[in-house]
Amino acid sequence: MKIAVPSNQNQVDAHFGHCEYFTVFTANDKNEIVSEEKVMSPAGCGCKTNIVGTLSQMGVKVMLAGNMGDGAVNVLNSHGIKVVRGCAGTVKSVAERFLAGAVSDSGIGCHEHEHGCHES
Repeated sequence: MKIAVPSNQNQVDAHFGHCEYFTVFTANDKNEIVSEEKVMSPAGCGCKTNIVGTLSQMGVKVMLAGNMGDGAVNVLNSHGIKVVRGCAGTVKSVAERFLAGAVSDSGIGCHEHEHGCHES
């Protein structure tokens, strides 16, 4: 399984659409992280770029995020990527906690930024 985490200086970025890069972890069938790579984030709002398609083509199935708007959630879901919001901390520790079953979606979307990413 591949897991992507919007990242900034090895921390979960609080806003998916403007992260510095995505950390992509690959986990084996024992839920152990076996590899890690960085994917640079394109300029602009994440939900209006090709990053979701890129991550989907890489085989990403889960996005562990600090927060994101409903539009981004819908785009990720339409590409077969499950979204888990409300994550915070170092990217690897969040991924490990998710794999251990200790992380669940907060269900809270980001509505404070008015830059158009929240359109469905």
